[in-house]
Amino acid sequence: MESITAIAARNKGKLDLENLTKYKQLGKGGDGAVFQISHNKCVKIFWKEKTQKLELKALQKGQSSPIIPRLYEYGSNYIVMEYINGYNLKKYLKKKKRFSGSKIKQILYMLSEFKRIGFLRHDTEVRHIYFNEKGEVKVIDHKRAFTTDRTYPMKLISGLEKLGYAEEFLQGVKQISPTIFNEWAKYYQ
Repeated sequence: MESITAIAARNKGKLDLENLTKYKQLGKGGDGAVFQISHNKCVKIFWKEKTQKLELKALQKGQSSPIIPRLYEYGSNYIVMEYINGYNLKKYLKKKKRFSGSKIKQILYMLSEFKRIGFLRHDTEVRHIYFNEKGEVKVIDHKRAFTTDRTYPMKLISGLEKLGYAEEFLQGVKQISPTIFNEWAKYYQ
């Protein structure tokens, strides 16, 4: 198949949905659409270049972390990045019906990585947390990494609450890291 770079070059450096009909669409939302372009790569096209710039900045900054998808190339309205072959946290919880201690530890590691990387937002949505085929945690959709200042994982916990797993998660956090649990206690009532 023709490379993304070649397709974009033919279209003044941009991609649109019509350019990607040969590829499997993985998702489509308010910010853009994602297509799998190889066994280990996907491309996200963005409806707004501003959103692409926010996501790109976060991906570039996060390349030192194993939780951030690898960045391969980009154009004015698209980003080619690592395809995460696995499942998200929501699907994991629906299948397993419980929150394992190892998954809680991985999520705490993920949140600490956000801080280490320098993201202002130490939070993400349940549907954006993935586990690859090796069981390693990966996180997608970082457009708010530098525009939302949040050190408490409000979106994560509210998402877990909707699924019925917030208490189990917080009790696991309390056992694994009482310090973090106590820091969060002032936010979560």
